[in-house]
Amino acid sequence: MIGVAESLPFATNQFDYILFNTVVCFLDSPQKAFSEAKRVLKSNGVLIIGMIDKNSPLGRLYETQKMDNSFYQNAHFYPVDELMALINQLGFSKKEVYQTIFSPLDKIVTPELVKPGCGEGGFVVIKAINRFYDVDSGIS
Repeated sequence: MIGVAESLPFATNQFDYILFNTVVCFLDSPQKAFSEAKRVLKSNGVLIIGMIDKNSPLGRLYETQKMDNSFYQNAHFYPVDELMALINQLGFSKKEVYQTIFSPLDKIVTPELVKPGCGEGGFVVIKAINRFYDVDSGIS
């Protein structure tokens, strides 16, 4: 399917899961994309966001070096709390947050542990559950 996250080409209540993995930093509007995700998710569907936390050492490194990186030149990195606020505004529930990548990338020789929360790890995963979505009113 051809489309963009801010205007998904799917009917309402279609999916059990939606994954945004290292995509949010390239979206024109994360709020519109998350709203669309909520629309196409079934009740109790799961939104999973994998992202570089702008406020982490890795996020700060990527931010300072992005003009030298053709892949990240146009990226807009977000702090976790900003995206959590968007998710809360849209009415997602039962949110969980996990983090990893605690060391500089060139120093990692074995997989790092995953810890709950955010604020230390450079890569964060947010899991949020879609509450009921009323197809007629567009309100959950």
